[in-house]
Amino acid sequence: MNLALKSQLTPPARRTQAERSALSDARMLDAAVKLIVERGTAGTTLKDVGELAGYSRGLASARFGSKAALFSFIVKAVGEEWLDALSHAVRDESGLAAICAATDAHYRYVRDGAERIRAFYCLWFDSIGPDAALKQVIANVHDRRQRDVEAWIRQGIEQGTVRADVDVTEVARQFCAAIIGIVYQWLVAPEAHQLIQDLHTGLKQQMTRALAARATTGDAR
Repeated sequence: MNLALKSQLTPPARRTQAERSALSDARMLDAAVKLIVERGTAGTTLKDVGELAGYSRGLASARFGSKAALFSFIVKAVGEEWLDALSHAVRDESGLAAICAATDAHYRYVRDGAERIRAFYCLWFDSIGPDAALKQVIANVHDRRQRDVEAWIRQGIEQGTVRADVDVTEVARQFCAAIIGIVYQWLVAPEAHQLIQDLHTGLKQQMTRALAARATTGDAR
């Protein structure tokens, strides 16, 4: 039999259960992000997520069980995407160079990943409400961010590119708080592109003043 004809007659391989689950998760993530951006968290329902994703209205309920579980899933999924992007951006950098690279990566992520990052931070700020499960997920993400910043600063101290007398924990807290403040400004005025870029640049300049060893100017462009 002609190979081309044989390939046309051969039915496509069936997806495994794991592949089908991964596909449905990806579709429901996209659907949930779209609904959160359009309607907010209060206006997003499991039924609508399932239907927008192209499945039955009950699939999202069966998969997640509650909106809180769906929202936690979104935060974890987008958070992992951010960690991958951050790891790629920072690579082997340390100290001030790592912090500047991370700040640049955050700016690009906000600029280019608008819908997903907007939904992520809407859920972030919603976590101050009574949902203990979502609050814990956000707290874990925040703690991971601060630990990473602290590690970069300590590496810089060891390598002599960061002042030895710096308060590592305090500077890391200030950096993370500044990032959240910038994000809030972006959520309020997403069209203010130059302002958001300037705020990221200003944060790098602040970190340079706080951390740079006397012989190091840092990269605060």
